[in-house]
Amino acid sequence: MIETLVLLPDMLSDARGWATVSTVISYGRPVMFAPIWTGDRIEEMASSILSGAPAKFALAGHGMGGVVALEIFRRAPDRVNRLPLIGTNPLSDTPQEAADREPLMVAARSGRFEEVLSRDVLPRQVAAGPERNAHLAHLAEMAQALGADVFERQQRAMQRRRDHQASLRRITQPTLVLAGELDQVVPRKRQEFLAELIPYAAFQMLEGVGHSVMLEDPEGTISALHAWLRQPLVLR
Repeated sequence: MIETLVLLPDMLSDARGWATVSTVISYGRPVMFAPIWTGDRIEEMASSILSGAPAKFALAGHGMGGVVALEIFRRAPDRVNRLPLIGTNPLSDTPQEAADREPLMVAARSGRFEEVLSRDVLPRQVAAGPERNAHLAHLAEMAQALGADVFERQQRAMQRRRDHQASLRRITQPTLVLAGELDQVVPRKRQEFLAELIPYAAFQMLEGVGHSVMLEDPEGTISALHAWLRQPLVLR
């Protein structure tokens, strides 16, 4: 039986962020999109997704979705057959990173959400290139649809997230760490560190793109995921 692929989006993103990739992948297997704005903590989001997911599944997470994916694995490792982590930071916030989130939440709460998006959030998501403005408009559309309340909850959840280094060392499932060469949200070195902590993980970099690899390089993302989905499962 072909396993279902569960897709988890990044902060302020919905199924539209995965649209091209999920459409192509769905030609060969069931694909399920799971939202990550249904709770106030990463643990609550993971619990909600596990309650609606198949008994066993493949799990792909991007950015904050990758953090939720790691929490899902920590809670239910026997249910996850495969794991790709895209633009994912496995560490908890440093005190400075946690503090830097506060003015963004205050501004969003006080009616300056669009200003926060255009000045502080979206410019870091996409690398320079001819399609940059179109990609930024796409991201802005999703972010505005979700709104300031979701933004604040997601920022607070990320601020309180756990460090997953211990969990990473227990992953024996086929794992792909996929990074954009020009990612400003989660630098390449942080993602290489993530791959080094997972036994037998494969690290792959997509050149010339930033954090939003599914938008910036859907063909490269699809190719990487197809190769990962064809890997034999590790016998445990």
